[in-house]
Amino acid sequence: MLLVSVSMFGQMYNPVKWTTSVEKITEKEYLLKAEAKIQSGWHLYGQYIEEGGPSPTAFTFKNEKKNFELVGKTTEEKGHEVVDKIFNMKIKYFEDKAIFTQKIKLNSESSANISAEVEFMVCDDSNCLPPSSEELSFKFPNAKQMGSAEVNAVPKDSLKEEKVIVATEKKAEIEAGNPIKKNESRGLLSIFIIAFLSGFAALLTPCVFPMIPMTVSYFTKQSKTKTAGIRNALIYGFSIIIIYVLLGSIVTAIFGADSLNALSTNIWFNLIFFVLLVVFACSFLGAFEIMLPNALANKVDSQADRGGLIGIFFMALALAIVSFSCTGPIVGTLLVEAASKGGIAPIVGMLGFSTAIALPFSLFAAFPGWLNALPKSGGWLNTVKVVLGFLELALAFKFLSNADLVLQLHWLEREVFLTIWIAVFGTLAFYLFGKITLPHDSPLNHISVGRLSFGLLVLSFTIYLIPGLWGAPLKLISGFAPPMQYSESPYGVGFSKNSGTGSVSVLPEGAEFGPQDIITFHDYDKGMEFAKKMGKPVLLDFTGYACVNCRKMEELVWSDPKILGVLKNDVVLISLYVDDKKDLPEKEQYVSETTGKKIKTIGNKWSDLQIKTYKANAQPFYVIVDHNSTNLAEPSAYNPDIENYYNWLNSGIRNFKK
Repeated sequence: MLLVSVSMFGQMYNPVKWTTSVEKITEKEYLLKAEAKIQSGWHLYGQYIEEGGPSPTAFTFKNEKKNFELVGKTTEEKGHEVVDKIFNMKIKYFEDKAIFTQKIKLNSESSANISAEVEFMVCDDSNCLPPSSEELSFKFPNAKQMGSAEVNAVPKDSLKEEKVIVATEKKAEIEAGNPIKKNESRGLLSIFIIAFLSGFAALLTPCVFPMIPMTVSYFTKQSKTKTAGIRNALIYGFSIIIIYVLLGSIVTAIFGADSLNALSTNIWFNLIFFVLLVVFACSFLGAFEIMLPNALANKVDSQADRGGLIGIFFMALALAIVSFSCTGPIVGTLLVEAASKGGIAPIVGMLGFSTAIALPFSLFAAFPGWLNALPKSGGWLNTVKVVLGFLELALAFKFLSNADLVLQLHWLEREVFLTIWIAVFGTLAFYLFGKITLPHDSPLNHISVGRLSFGLLVLSFTIYLIPGLWGAPLKLISGFAPPMQYSESPYGVGFSKNSGTGSVSVLPEGAEFGPQDIITFHDYDKGMEFAKKMGKPVLLDFTGYACVNCRKMEELVWSDPKILGVLKNDVVLISLYVDDKKDLPEKEQYVSETTGKKIKTIGNKWSDLQIKTYKANAQPFYVIVDHNSTNLAEPSAYNPDIENYYNWLNSGIRNFKK
């Protein structure tokens, strides 16, 4: 039994209120609506979040008597999306209100009420509440006469076991103005720039580069005046843009703007595009050529002779088809990357790519004298293709790594990934130095200064990667390689976890190495027993496995040397996970005195402890206590101020020593 002085710090939150309504569609079909009104400053998460991320909102419709059928899935509004750095994925959430709808079809004409249960979590800038659920009732007097009737949701289990949904980085977002729009703008701008540069790379391939002087000469010779030639070249350029943007629009329309981003963490998406990019790479390296059917090219080419605007458009389409063996892999890679971003990213990507392709044709038509400054076609064009092939091959293993991380197979751990990249870029360096030749390469009597310089750059990058095999952080490729902990030697070759707290040389019973290699207990009694033995105060850490702000405290605050020294040497850490779903032994299960609900899991137990003792239900939540479970300082919540948190820890330790 805990004996503590309950401070005024504790606070209970209930920031979401649910209401329901029913709308008639036909005699048999109805639309069930559940609206969540969210208190200002809090946010509720969407339904469709990949496994390994925050717990989604989930609806369960009760239909024991089979009175109705669900038609499709429960839908939700657009909401907001942010990229969460902790989970490395896009996370969708709602503010102020969220409306969820479910279409149903009645199987009988008898009047009936429909019940459902919604499970959800809410967070604000610094707290996440324990998992909650509410019983929703959709009431109507008679199915035939049903119009729209609103009822209030009935609270059910405010502490039902579920993963703790995490808070996004909203504090920084608020300080930055409207971060969601800014993040989206930055994301689309980066896609446009990358696609634009990729378009210029495509220009420097054997399929496209020779077409520039040929096409420009055609327009200048066929046009009666210089103005007409420039006009026709501009129309040709706009036609190229229209064709590629149309391709991006088709991709978006087929997959759906809202669903494309979900592909980025989908296992099959990553595996399929790993194979696809390897095929693209092999094509660029000269193993074979990816070409569209000749019949299609001939048919389009015949239409280009019609003249006028239609003829110019078909000339642009002919260019896209004829150059497909060079541009196809680049376009495919861009669409893969853009698809993983979601929204209109494929359209923006194709706009950037096509603009880079179209720009030279328009400029050289306006200033034909510039053609004399173009380098002559030759073997260097194939070199560009080969370099792109190596880059495609390296990128392919990023997609394979994504799938391996999601499945946690540990087949492509950090060392294996880096070994592959070292081999790929090392081989590219040898190729650029002329030590390796590939199909379609011209004889190389000497290498140019530019090729030598680029080769030295690639070789330097290869050498930079090598220390990563022994634990170097390699910040230049952060986000590409698997994280440090996903490694055969997460602490570097020859290194292991820190020995722990104070003079302890081995882990005590019931403990494990937690964040920052701090000895951590997950069992309250064992942790308290160890604290008595060591003569140290206890830091109670009410946390959650998927709590972003908990992880931010551990990574950004606990990692500070002076705070880490206190946590390792001056206190005993007991981390109590309120979302631990392991069942308690049946004899230890009980009914909560505070909520009246049955406590069945370990997470329920720690959540009930926090509510009962500290009148608080948000995480992270920190309490410093002595061996009699008496508070030594006011409890603390999310506090990214390192100096303030350090002073708070020391105040508790000083009170313990009095």
